[in-house]
Amino acid sequence: MVTTLAGLAGNPGSADGTGNMARFGYPNGVVADSTGNVYVLDGYAIRQVSSAGVVTTLAGLGGIYGSADGTGRDVTFRGPSSVAVDREGSVYVADLVNDTIRKVTSAGEVTTLAGLAGYAGSTNGRGTVARFALPSGVAVDAAGNL
Repeated sequence: MVTTLAGLAGNPGSADGTGNMARFGYPNGVVADSTGNVYVLDGYAIRQVSSAGVVTTLAGLGGIYGSADGTGRDVTFRGPSSVAVDREGSVYVADLVNDTIRKVTSAGEVTTLAGLAGYAGSTNGRGTVARFALPSGVAVDAAGNL
């Protein structure tokens, strides 16, 4: 059985809301946590859908892109391509065009964990020393390793 948790087919947008009152513009990555929340990559934003179908924008803006860390709608992404969630509820995003791996806390605070926006490569290292070339996937194991 297929059930629509949130959104309304044929009616795109980026509105938060409950059930079919919520709108998605370009949902392209989905992951669920252990409590029933679903996280959706939607354009340049990370959206959270509760088990009751309540949609909130956790971080970013649907139509504005960039590489700014921060909180909530002050954050920008540029090509979030994959999403994973750990057991504490932190969300990890492969930010494809920025060549970075980003972390989003449950409060919507975003930090860049690895890579440096605008500097692609394949260098091992910590933080901004590490380089990625169009990272298109991210996963987290039970121990919290990415």
